[in-house]
Amino acid sequence: MQHLRIIEDDLSGEPIRELVALHLSGMHAHSPACKVHALPVEKLRQPGVTFFSAWVAKALAGMGAIRELDATHGELKSMRVAPDWLGKGVGEAMLLHLLSVARARGYERVSLETGSGPAFAPALALYRKHGFENCAAFADYVLDEFSQCLTLRL
Repeated sequence: MQHLRIIEDDLSGEPIRELVALHLSGMHAHSPACKVHALPVEKLRQPGVTFFSAWVAKALAGMGAIRELDATHGELKSMRVAPDWLGKGVGEAMLLHLLSVARARGYERVSLETGSGPAFAPALALYRKHGFENCAAFADYVLDEFSQCLTLRL
């Protein structure tokens, strides 16, 4: 893969807005509407959320965000790889970048909520490869057959 560049992003560009829309539609396609916790652009711009995009030259390759839950706990949000970049290491690079941000902020752990089923298997494999383990629900999440929470102690 060519050089991947990850930058903090203000979500103003059309390519990133399209990838956020793709992410939201994908989540709705694989989960009941009441279990879709992916954030639209407006909520990704809220205080406490830092959003990043990944680029190869001028091509958008992926995105991810981290939200501060408290001074010691961060949450991963909106992890998505653009379709043309699936399987090329973009998701892992974004995950490692977000974990680096979390460590720099002094978080003791990072958690995430994700879905269940075959559509979520590649993401789950990536998170588990990097040490994430299932955990109890956190923030406002409720665990059921459609949702699972994972955490990583830093």
